[in-house]
Amino acid sequence: MGGIFYKEILSAIAIVLTFIAFAPYIHSIIKGTIKPHVFSWIIWGTTTFVVFLAQLDDNGGVGARPIGVSGIITIFIAFLAYIKRTDITIKGIDWIFFISAMSSLPFWYFTSDPLWAVVILTTVDVLGFGPTLRKAYFYPHSESLLFFALFFARNFLVIMALENYSVTTVLFPAVIALACVFLMTMLIYRRRVLVTVEK
Repeated sequence: MGGIFYKEILSAIAIVLTFIAFAPYIHSIIKGTIKPHVFSWIIWGTTTFVVFLAQLDDNGGVGARPIGVSGIITIFIAFLAYIKRTDITIKGIDWIFFISAMSSLPFWYFTSDPLWAVVILTTVDVLGFGPTLRKAYFYPHSESLLFFALFFARNFLVIMALENYSVTTVLFPAVIALACVFLMTMLIYRRRVLVTVEK
């Protein structure tokens, strides 16, 4: 009983972190200081919510809740990015990432095993980082370091809060946490390079 309560607390903290991360990010989109790539957010919103369903199917329990909340908010950000036309510099490589990611989605439906659904969807979600990485490389101030730092922490808490540990429940939050670290490292590096060039 105590263990379940502990996981409930971790799940609640992860949900709070999700809102803390998203609130200023959404505010910055509305202000125009953050310019998310709409392709990335469509991919992330779709895959995150479907992974939430797969985690529930594999008894992820309360640890899956933050992923579900994140999926809903992410879909809203994709909609907001489209409405605000935050990033209209869509290159050919972005279309390749987008088409590759979205064309992979139907495969999860045909797998009776939620593990394969999560493997496919995690791969698709990582592909979703493609357009954002490309944009952030050239415009490293167009993304928020704090946002991705909070998402790294959130995914760590999600893993701690899971009621059932398996590849199905752990793979997605673990890989996305690592992707956030990679993106943050690149942003820091590119910002330093730009400062050096400006000097």
